[in-house]
Amino acid sequence: MSIYTHLTAFGGYKVTLWEPGMPLGDPATTIHRIAVEYDESTPWADKLQAFLELPGAERTPGLVIGQWDEEIGTGTEPDDMIAALVAAAPRLPALRVLFVNDITSEECEVSWITNGDLGPLLAAYPALEVLGVRGGNALRLGHANLPALHTLILQAGGLSAEVVRDVVTSDFPALTHLELFLGTEDYGATSTPEDLTPLLLGGRFPHLKYLGLKNSDRQDEVAQVVANAPVLDGLEVLDLSLGTLSDEGAAALLGSPGVRGLKRLIVAHHWCSEETVRQLEALGPEVDASDAQEADEDDWRFVSLGE
Repeated sequence: MSIYTHLTAFGGYKVTLWEPGMPLGDPATTIHRIAVEYDESTPWADKLQAFLELPGAERTPGLVIGQWDEEIGTGTEPDDMIAALVAAAPRLPALRVLFVNDITSEECEVSWITNGDLGPLLAAYPALEVLGVRGGNALRLGHANLPALHTLILQAGGLSAEVVRDVVTSDFPALTHLELFLGTEDYGATSTPEDLTPLLLGGRFPHLKYLGLKNSDRQDEVAQVVANAPVLDGLEVLDLSLGTLSDEGAAALLGSPGVRGLKRLIVAHHWCSEETVRQLEALGPEVDASDAQEADEDDWRFVSLGE
């Protein structure tokens, strides 16, 4: 899985590119992506400033941050982008939806995107309701306190143990949708299933309905620890897709009363046998077991989103 296209919708809004000289879209339906192109002379922060100066910018409900530097794939750090967004916070009082790094693989592979400490950014926008971030390199959230956040999505070829612990120990009391692309060690994943413990014990996010622990090269272990975790009691959807799930991990799901009580189980992109898939489909929840893979003679398995 590579990311070939920019977002066209996010957080319930249509996403359109904004360039200096263009009018603002209807804030009831539209949010804008602000980005620079390769070899472009206008800095990203200057484009944001031009956006802020438009009449009605203060009613902007969301932003999508695209490529913020023409050399983003060379290890350039996003300090200037983060600082510009933090400084803009008083002029964006209605901002509730934010996606950081809507960057395609043609612009920069996800494993090359250098993030940074987004803690100051989250502190500047405490009313955020929907947050998406792409890229795991150097990413940190700190101990965030976002009382209205209901959706959090982190897309990466690999998430560090530190950022996973940032997520599961932060204060997101309204969270209903949590989606973590845990990734592979080859691209920076250092977390273990044990790092998920505060989440799996339940109660941390009492309104959680969708839990995505996906794209992991340790998907069997993730399935085994989540299969009988208290967090399942309140879930409607468990998403273990895009990773290396096999019959070993699926066996734990088959023996789990909590999994039987789900509305939907997603294991797409997997290495399960046809018989195991049939057993999963007979459990009770709606099951998505599409994109079955075949192991080679060395049993080599791969995550969907890596490089």
